[in-house]
Amino acid sequence: MGIALDGLVSGLNTTELINALMDVQAIPRNLMSAKADDKKLIISQLQTLNTSLQDLATKAKTAASGESLNAFSATSSSNNVTVALRPGAAALTTDIVVDRLAQKHTVVTAASTEWPDAPPTLTLKNAAGELLKVTASSSSMTDVARAINAAGFGITASVVSAGKDAEGNPLQRLQLVAAESGEQGSFSVFRGDEAAVGADTDISAAPGAAIIVTGADAQVRLWAGTAAEQTITSSSNTFTDLFTGVDVTVSAVSTDPVTVGVAVDDKARTTAAADFVKQIASLLTRIDNGSKATVGTGDEATTLGVFTGDSTVRALRQSLAQAVQYPVDGASPSSIGISIDRYGVLTIDETKFAAALADDPDAVTGMFTGIAERVQQTAETYSDKYDGLLTARITGQQNEVDSLGEQMERWDVRLEQRRATLERTYARLETMLSQMQSQSSYLTSQLANLPSYGTGTS
Repeated sequence: MGIALDGLVSGLNTTELINALMDVQAIPRNLMSAKADDKKLIISQLQTLNTSLQDLATKAKTAASGESLNAFSATSSSNNVTVALRPGAAALTTDIVVDRLAQKHTVVTAASTEWPDAPPTLTLKNAAGELLKVTASSSSMTDVARAINAAGFGITASVVSAGKDAEGNPLQRLQLVAAESGEQGSFSVFRGDEAAVGADTDISAAPGAAIIVTGADAQVRLWAGTAAEQTITSSSNTFTDLFTGVDVTVSAVSTDPVTVGVAVDDKARTTAAADFVKQIASLLTRIDNGSKATVGTGDEATTLGVFTGDSTVRALRQSLAQAVQYPVDGASPSSIGISIDRYGVLTIDETKFAAALADDPDAVTGMFTGIAERVQQTAETYSDKYDGLLTARITGQQNEVDSLGEQMERWDVRLEQRRATLERTYARLETMLSQMQSQSSYLTSQLANLPSYGTGTS
């Protein structure tokens, strides 16, 4: 803490005087701070721009592969049959008959007050014939269910109340359900160890027990009733890739054929293309807005945009515009509704694009993917996280901010030392003035005590 001796002797406001001197001394440091703040704002805007450019590169890669224009819609003549599309789907129409739904194998044991064996040892057998011995900690139905669940053998056991016996004791059953549907989820449970496995120890064969549901695969038929009839099964009710890129899920048996179809969705294709072009247009507009300079009037200063004078951003803007508007295989993008006006504004005429797509889908797809490839290349050239031009620009700006920060730290040390020097100087001044004042008072008092001699007359 500095020494404050305001006005003790001199009457000066020493603190304000030192602060005023320090304000002058700190001018270079404050200029550096303002410069660093400006560069931080530029870095923030460049980073936001770079993030948008990376997202554009990802979208452009998808568009360049043709996936953006591979838009299809799925239909089904029954609510019990749903169709989901994935990449690779193509237009088709066909009938299917649903013969059977997938079922989870389910067994219920006979009612009992407790498990009939002590200790309760069971052997689990799956559809592949693999065996696993399980021993419960006690004969309670709850402990037996807990042991089966802990085995992790694809069987879920739960205890179900089954009334009371003649003596009023509560009865319970175990309900055993396969974790997975289909034939591969089928299982058997036997009383005893592996050596006791047999038909007479199968718990489902005991009096009062039953197999409630036999594990079965779902089954559908394609082209039913024709020489090409084909039966297809699935362990679940979803038939993955029943056709390339087409998944079909069934929820009820149908004796009548259900018609499923996949058709090209022209509206979705146009929307996908328009969204991509609008994303590029939005990026160009952001660059334009950030590059504008507002000329002040009167006493107002001219305000520069955050990208004004930035050659890297200007080159990026020019490269993106060229990637969109240059011809593809000799044809202008404006022929499919994609154009840039004389003010540099990118637009897409969706009506014209849709008409061109309907007239010659292959040509439009080729032109669109060609544009997307150029946009992808440009976006990656500038936004690559390792050697992108815009990335390098951000790194350079950040290095300048770091350098300014180091210089400001050194300035802070110098300013602190300067303040300490000024405080010591003014403290000594007050001390010296105090000493001089004391000497003056002493001399005045001494002079006052000197004898006075009258002057004689002759």
